[in-house]
Amino acid sequence: MFKIINSITEAIYISLQAEFGDGYKICREEKGQGAEVPAFLIRCQRSTGSQFQGKRYFRQNCFCIRYFPGESGKENEECQTVAERLFTCLRWLPVGAGQVMGTNMQCEMADGVLQFFVNYDRFVREDSAPVPKMEEISEEVSVKGQVKHADKEKSVNGTFGEHREG
Repeated sequence: MFKIINSITEAIYISLQAEFGDGYKICREEKGQGAEVPAFLIRCQRSTGSQFQGKRYFRQNCFCIRYFPGESGKENEECQTVAERLFTCLRWLPVGAGQVMGTNMQCEMADGVLQFFVNYDRFVREDSAPVPKMEEISEEVSVKGQVKHADKEKSVNGTFGEHREG
């Protein structure tokens, strides 16, 4: 499951970098006081999984992208502008060989920080560990005076199938 979360986190990082460029710090881990602003922090808030059918599982991954605005005096306006851009750039993410769609998008302001929530839900198939192949098998069956082996057939009187043994 963590492989999926890490690949989605990386796709969010790439999408933010493409949309906002080098003027914004993008972090995957929380930094202490005095971090650079403007900045984004990407976190998977919650991840759940349930078996769907056979070896198929439905994974729900709720991400929170926190935006710490610069110190422009217009932080609220800046956060609203960023939120609009996030709705667009996080709608579809390239993950693996396909794309995953962001759903349940919502945002809120809390203590001067924009918190943008988005779900990236998908079906996955979990393959079990490969079962070792059988290297050799032998079978012996008796039918009316003949002994049959998996690799040869020999009758009691010394013949092999229709061929005579010398």
